[in-house]
Amino acid sequence: MVDIVRLHHVELCVTDLERAKAFYRDLLGLFVTEETKEQVFLRAIEDHSHHCLVLTKADAPGVAHIAYRVAREEDLDALAETFSAQGLPMRWVAPGEERGQGRALRVQDPVGLPLEFFCVMDRAERMLQAFHLHRGARPQRIDHIHCFVSDLPRAYDWYTKTLGFRCSEVTVTPDDPPKLLAAWLFRKPNVHDVALTHRDGPRFHHVAFWVPDSKAILDFCDILGATGNASRIERYPGRHGLSNAFFLYLRDPDGIRVELYTGDYFTGDPDWEPIVWRSDDPRRATFWGVASPHSWFEDLVPVHHVVTGEPVAVQPKGEEGMWPWAAYAR
Repeated sequence: MVDIVRLHHVELCVTDLERAKAFYRDLLGLFVTEETKEQVFLRAIEDHSHHCLVLTKADAPGVAHIAYRVAREEDLDALAETFSAQGLPMRWVAPGEERGQGRALRVQDPVGLPLEFFCVMDRAERMLQAFHLHRGARPQRIDHIHCFVSDLPRAYDWYTKTLGFRCSEVTVTPDDPPKLLAAWLFRKPNVHDVALTHRDGPRFHHVAFWVPDSKAILDFCDILGATGNASRIERYPGRHGLSNAFFLYLRDPDGIRVELYTGDYFTGDPDWEPIVWRSDDPRRATFWGVASPHSWFEDLVPVHHVVTGEPVAVQPKGEEGMWPWAAYAR
């Protein structure tokens, strides 16, 4: 099994680079490491590597790739051999093709998500104790992404068996036996690097940044109000039942969803077993029982193909009755 360390960065396609930079740098509080006419590379407060977010100028919003870091260069070659045997579309990214990054392997996973794996990245100044420069929500690091996929059983098997992800929590139907609806999967020892929900897909739901504490989220809401940006809030602060985390969801200028996230828990013990939530439990999404807005389920952005660069066609979700959770709870 290759050693995938964690989710490391995401490349977002944005229609106005200056407007997006103003949101992620000036309002949210990320730091610009490097920029060109077509791209901006940003990092969070804890980051000592070149970027955790790439903004790329495009005609329409989307997600170009989702990147995971591996521990060794030879892990990339092992992954390439595995993906080739599985017949997955992939391509090598030469050192420097993505600013600040060594060679990388991009692959379209079996449910259509555009993944990248890399090992080496240029170092950058860590801003953790540059307190006089902290602003906005004070994002510490990228934490996870959430995607909708049309074949969750296939995705669950591939991420756990091929990539070695473990499962922290799941949502299941209230049927008897219960059926799998969503899964939270991790490599780093907290709740998740990626969440996958069984709906029409592939589509990108959100990228989440870890912030220091719940007060940072509340303070940021005051900043949004004071700067005339309160309308960017989509889902007001609350606590998830799933993950236990305190959260806020907002939308960037292109409508791409961003979560601010803090307060989940450790999952690194070898005997960890997934926590199971029923979909009819109102505490699951918000522990206080507040329902999610309709837009949270409907407004998503497309993902791109790693070879062609074109948006991937959305497929209708598969039949739920084919896959009881008991078949995956092992």
